[in-house]
Amino acid sequence: MRTLYLCYFGLREPLVQTQVLPYLRQLSRSGIDVGLLTFEPNRRASWSRSEAGDWCDRLQADGIRWFALPYHKRPSLPATTYDIAAGGWLAARLVRRHGYDVVHARAHVAAAMGAIAKRLTGCRLIFDIRGFNPEEYVDAGVWPENGLNYRLAKRVERRLLSAADGFVVLTEKARDILFPGCSDSDSKGRPVEVIPCCVDLARFEAAAALPREQIRRELGVAGRRVMTYVGSLGKYYLTSEMAEFLAIAHRQDASTFSLIITQSSPELIQGPLEKSGVPKQDFLIRGVRPEEIPRHLKAADIGLSFKMPNYSAAATSPTKVAEYLAVGLPIITNAGIGDTDKIIESDAVGVILRDFHRDAYLSALAEVDELCRDPDVAARCIATARSRFDLERIGGERYCRLYRRLLGSPEHALAGAVDR
Repeated sequence: MRTLYLCYFGLREPLVQTQVLPYLRQLSRSGIDVGLLTFEPNRRASWSRSEAGDWCDRLQADGIRWFALPYHKRPSLPATTYDIAAGGWLAARLVRRHGYDVVHARAHVAAAMGAIAKRLTGCRLIFDIRGFNPEEYVDAGVWPENGLNYRLAKRVERRLLSAADGFVVLTEKARDILFPGCSDSDSKGRPVEVIPCCVDLARFEAAAALPREQIRRELGVAGRRVMTYVGSLGKYYLTSEMAEFLAIAHRQDASTFSLIITQSSPELIQGPLEKSGVPKQDFLIRGVRPEEIPRHLKAADIGLSFKMPNYSAAATSPTKVAEYLAVGLPIITNAGIGDTDKIIESDAVGVILRDFHRDAYLSALAEVDELCRDPDVAARCIATARSRFDLERIGGERYCRLYRRLLGSPEHALAGAVDR
């Protein structure tokens, strides 16, 4: 069995390193021949021949054959249209050359490429729906509601949903919206899998064994209540609200320290924190490599997740939630984000923030402080990570199950991998 994974991101981007490649390694270990097509910004300038060769060798060792095309950014619509055409044409050529049975497309742009490849070759198409893409642009204020771009994107989305042979969604809420009344298949019998953003728990378990107080001393936060946030800022995220919350947390408990780990511009959060009255010496904003995140989280007491609770948020699965839980951190998150409310409430691993004002913030802080005093909370968080977000047992197995169902080959070797 062979699959070609289409990803409209560059290979070195953190999302690809922490989400795409781990899943593909799981597929490869299950006996599937994996190809990966990425789109590289400034491909000629940013990739030396030796570095590209090194990555090819490393991925080949993992059972992944890497292909790349240049990414074009501007002008936006013509550039993306060109990339879709180039990606679809190359995908079709690769399907013919290497005998790929399936084109697995990550999100809408890649799915458009996959639909072209399917039409040209007859291969199967998996639409890995990473979110409600047209609605995300509207919710972020990029497109006007019911504007031309939105209407065109929805028309394309409907065609992609019609063309696909199988689906992945991140949340049960997204499944219920897109495929109402269905559980593991849609009304046409096409397989549907709910696969949240998972994490490699082995990385976080290794961090859990590290001496916590030593890490806290190295970061200069010994003896403090450390609240951490990991991920992007701005756009889809409630950066100002999070700054206001943290300012109240600092006033409520003077020992509070805010640790912000982000690849976004530090000014996006530094300005709001200072404006809200948080002293410079009481917060740290830094970007770290993906492999360093578990160690930094080990120094924290509480994980934060603040995201816009709009329509498109129903389809999102924040990776940061899985990462916090994997190191035993209880979570404070605002309501309305994917399946997070249900998970936190049913597993008692955090606090749901339902309003954005001082009294709601103080109430959430009192709840999370009480939760932190529970001697079993860390173990409960880790158990939730294992049962809901384990890369191998949840993500890998469900992807393998989708392929088995899609191609109707229970005798294939991956069937045994799913049941291990």
